[in-house]
Amino acid sequence: MFIDYAKITIISGNGGNGAISFRREKYVANGGPDGGDGGKGGSVYFQVDLGLNTLIDFRYKKKFVAKNGENGRGSRCAGKSAEDLYIKVPQGTIVKDAATGKILADLSEVGQVECILKGGKGGKGNCHFATPTRQIPNFAETGEPGMEREVILELKLIAEVGLLGYPNVGKSTILSRMTLATPKIADYHFTTLEPSLGVVKLKNGDSFVMADIPGLIEGASEGVGLGLQFLRHVERTKILLHVVDVAGTEGRDPVEDFEKINQELKKYSEKLSKKLQIVAANKIDVLQNDDNFARLEKVAKEKGYEVFKISAVTGEGLEELFTYVAKVLKEIPQEELDESEKIAYYSLEEEEIPWVIKRDGGKFVISGKEIETIMRRINFSDYESLAYFHNTLKKMGIDAELRRMGIKEGDIVKIFDWEFEFEE
Repeated sequence: MFIDYAKITIISGNGGNGAISFRREKYVANGGPDGGDGGKGGSVYFQVDLGLNTLIDFRYKKKFVAKNGENGRGSRCAGKSAEDLYIKVPQGTIVKDAATGKILADLSEVGQVECILKGGKGGKGNCHFATPTRQIPNFAETGEPGMEREVILELKLIAEVGLLGYPNVGKSTILSRMTLATPKIADYHFTTLEPSLGVVKLKNGDSFVMADIPGLIEGASEGVGLGLQFLRHVERTKILLHVVDVAGTEGRDPVEDFEKINQELKKYSEKLSKKLQIVAANKIDVLQNDDNFARLEKVAKEKGYEVFKISAVTGEGLEELFTYVAKVLKEIPQEELDESEKIAYYSLEEEEIPWVIKRDGGKFVISGKEIETIMRRINFSDYESLAYFHNTLKKMGIDAELRRMGIKEGDIVKIFDWEFEFEE
């Protein structure tokens, strides 16, 4: 079964907690704090696996969770960092954020590995907080929690040439004649229910990958027929080989077929509509006269497309057609994602505003990624940990900014869900 779409949840591991410990030996007085750091939580990676060609594995397993880092221990023993989680996907998989639709990774290269979620950092043990005035710190940092994200996986076939056209125009026959692929061939619509790949090898030694995209019809961009399900595979190709039944054996007009398919491409994607097309006027073995071909050639030439007469059944014109296709492929540069489509997921190294203070009525509200990270690591039930937190706010310049904004003793300061009175 060919599955090219999946929605899954990925969760990175929590960082381990730092340890609160003190060195105690028989003949060593006041050994001091020796709590070790917590280990890092496992990150979530996506990795290209050439042995896979479908997303069927994600049909049954929907949740992938990396392991947590271990807590620190005494004697300055750091907790073990968790192993990273590698999720294997077929080449050509795109990872999208389910909430925004933004692309997180484009896994189109052999051996490509991309980190999508970073594991939480481990908390520092109490040995890091000893100072001349605080010689026995009775607190340590908690580990950063992992991250959770729902992502969409879309598989877009890696094929240089895509066979495009209405159902039953001969695409599967062309693929079977020019490659070792064995697509289902029959005299009825939608014989091909899933994309088929094959390698075209020409007498001159040229070769390329070609995909038979299931038949598109009018309304495909709105989901009619198999359209919306398979239009995504057309996006990966360098050349669209538009196969048209020039003999009109289905009772349709070949020029109208040609125009309607191009309209659906444009509705689905403006970028897709501008891809290079080569038109294959198929079924010339049953063509009664050249009127239909002449009309089709005129319309295609106006768009700048080359037109070839072929017969998929007899093989007439196929060698000439695919020799030209191979020649054009060599002249087309490797296509990459638009810069507007690229996005890097949040990482701990991102440059973000560390904190911001806003007035909300009589309250001073502090927010920001750095503040959130610090808040998660503080034990507010412990006096020393709380004092460390206040001292950290001063070092970050938050205390000075509050004073600049006119805060007075007794005013309320709010940081996320925690509120306290400001004291001089």
